[in-house]
Amino acid sequence: MKQIEEILNFIVEIEKLKGVQRKTKPVGLKRYENSAEHSWHVCLSALMLKDFANEPVNIERVIKMLLIHDLGEIDAGDTIIYASETNELKGKEATAIKRILSILPNGMQDELMELWYEFEAGETADSKFAKAVDRVPPLLHNIHGDGHSWKAHGITKDKVFSVNQRIENGSEALWSVMRNKLETAVDNGILK
Repeated sequence: MKQIEEILNFIVEIEKLKGVQRKTKPVGLKRYENSAEHSWHVCLSALMLKDFANEPVNIERVIKMLLIHDLGEIDAGDTIIYASETNELKGKEATAIKRILSILPNGMQDELMELWYEFEAGETADSKFAKAVDRVPPLLHNIHGDGHSWKAHGITKDKVFSVNQRIENGSEALWSVMRNKLETAVDNGILK
């Protein structure tokens, strides 16, 4: 019974992810996306795109990574990817994820913590693909939303291409299609 109570406490704690506002608006909506919506979106995206990974992936592991990869934002908040890859922010996220996972019963947090570190390192086939898919929805939000986030934060086309080229590490085919979409966004004046 104690384990169930701890899991229920964890479930209540992760509910806070719904209150973390991201920097992009879902396609067709005027409001900003929350991090929990993002997690759901990238999981379903990974499931649909798994056959386009550069290497075979264990989709269950990929989905687990994507479900937990932003839990640290409960404490650290969301920072736009173009400014978020600092040691200070990564340290805050690591501290947060450890705190949040520590709510779980002993033993349950170990696998999830390892998956979080694996995602952050981005060196395995599963993590490369997870990191690739993680980049897709925010790009689509901007492409289909007149570049709202890029414009609001002064993000240049050079920055968008350099940061998102990492999609290629997980799926060359996906990067090829996304690169073409980005080039069209440049041609249409959405991305400058």
